[in-house]
Amino acid sequence: MSEQVGIDELLERVREDLDRVEPKEAFDAAADGALLVDIRYAALRERDGLIPGALVVERNELEWRLDPQGSHRAPEAVSHDLRVVVICNEGYASSLAAVSLRQLGLHRATDLIGGFQAWKSAGLPVEG
Repeated sequence: MSEQVGIDELLERVREDLDRVEPKEAFDAAADGALLVDIRYAALRERDGLIPGALVVERNELEWRLDPQGSHRAPEAVSHDLRVVVICNEGYASSLAAVSLRQLGLHRATDLIGGFQAWKSAGLPVEG
């Protein structure tokens, strides 16, 4: 029988293996070739805007779109060595998503601490 854990403990555990980044670090990583991936749902993107250059992939499609070997991969999903920074609204769902990508072999996947809201609060570019 597997051990039961709550979401707070699960988040704490999965984040131990992630090299999570602050907004400015994510901005710099994108300038150095990292792929920013926005997994927020449409209503939030419409309300708050988009990060210029970020790939928008709904959370339920993420693994299919970013698996470099997948038949439904996005053109940006070129290698398991790709640096991916997953962005959700506040930095919770993105941690779980980044771990899922790591399980697919995207060993450099991580997420943005504080999510899109932290990006916006840091005064980084937003369009729309």
